[in-house]
Amino acid sequence: MTTQQLTEDHTSLQAYVQELRRRVEGIEVLEPGTGTTRYSHDAATAKTAAASGNPGPAVVLPSSAADVQTAVRLAAELGVTVVPRGAGSGLSGGATAQQDQVVISTEKLTAIIEVSPLDEVAVVEPGVINADLNKHLESFGLFYAPDPASFDISSIGGNIATNAGGLRCAKYGVTRESILSLDVVLPDGSLITVGHRSIKGVTGLDLTSLIVGSEGILGIVTKATVRLRPIPVARKTVSAFFNSTAEGTDGLAAITLSPVRPAAIEFFDTPSLVNIDAHSGTSLRSRGAALILIEIDGYGIGDQAADLATALSAVGGRVTVESDDDGARLWELRRSGRGLPQDKWYIGEDIAVPKSQLPKVYAAFPALEARFGVDISAVSHAGDGNLHPLITKDKTPDDGANPPASLLEAATELVKVALSLGGTVTGEHGVGTIKREWAALELSERSREVQHAIKAAIDPQQTLNPGKAI
Repeated sequence: MTTQQLTEDHTSLQAYVQELRRRVEGIEVLEPGTGTTRYSHDAATAKTAAASGNPGPAVVLPSSAADVQTAVRLAAELGVTVVPRGAGSGLSGGATAQQDQVVISTEKLTAIIEVSPLDEVAVVEPGVINADLNKHLESFGLFYAPDPASFDISSIGGNIATNAGGLRCAKYGVTRESILSLDVVLPDGSLITVGHRSIKGVTGLDLTSLIVGSEGILGIVTKATVRLRPIPVARKTVSAFFNSTAEGTDGLAAITLSPVRPAAIEFFDTPSLVNIDAHSGTSLRSRGAALILIEIDGYGIGDQAADLATALSAVGGRVTVESDDDGARLWELRRSGRGLPQDKWYIGEDIAVPKSQLPKVYAAFPALEARFGVDISAVSHAGDGNLHPLITKDKTPDDGANPPASLLEAATELVKVALSLGGTVTGEHGVGTIKREWAALELSERSREVQHAIKAAIDPQQTLNPGKAI
């Protein structure tokens, strides 16, 4: 970018900031510069952004849907592009912003507008943190089921943007299954409502499902009607350790063939257990070489645990019905116990396959390791076939500032393994900026044309989050 272009972009942003302040009295707007650098990245791109040292974008922090409308409408008028942002906890680069862009953050839209126990719905603004919503719902005897590992820092709006999954998808589904209706500001600044407050409703095209998972390229959510469920009468954690990763994957099939439908089924291979022990000071590896961690809930909890113990013991599992405290500790280790290597190159993935194909993905690791000189481990949301592989490679003095090509090549080949088994390049994190090339491996040319046509119809000026998701 030339000096002239930088000057023009800065002038354009200054005009935007000044005019927005004139149109909306008291609106909080942060001018572009070093003070807004944290808004230029999400969790996936934080390290790269910090290393660049570039100043951040202009940032708008609206406090109402009307503020969002005005901010978007003005951006369209002035030809400024907008990056919608939730809590910034995304893992695909979907909330990255350049110096010449405006970030519209929903972090101040934190109202829980309504809870209706008889309808089993809540109406919330997008900045509400997932965990905070569930704390609020406890007194009503209800809970919001989507449960991403980052539930204590991620916002409902961000969960909607990426169709976030998480641990309890095995029983309760991903975010899309819990969203009934949305208020959405479109790229021209107009506000529409999509979906229905009722459980059933098929009037018109299903625009709610189109918005959920669209990563901010079609609109900015300002209100959501979410589906709630009764807090189960009981919850219990069951662990099953196995002598090898392969034996552990046999245990996954045994759960599916049992009469029990757990709320969460998480699988840890051998190197993942070693990683957690090293990072968290635990001793999981001493209990076995693979772990299936299960949450069951509802009535008949004792019968469910007994049926699981029978099924898992039959395939070599050493089953424990954990105490409440030990269970809570194991789930915390699942959410935050695995460390990222600081002395190695690494890539984290988010692939998914039909759950029957999980053993084949794990079985593919050794050949890829030998071929590319890498190490591969994976923790999985095994109840729905979603893996989070971690691919690492030792650093050498000859590497320079960039990781060796073989690391990305190994990651791409693992993506191809997932696709060959009927899977996908992203189960829950989204495409963002860092998975667009992999998405092209999955989607046909015609499918991509259709998606770009939808984007062009709703956002002909490419105002919202250009270059992301598709």
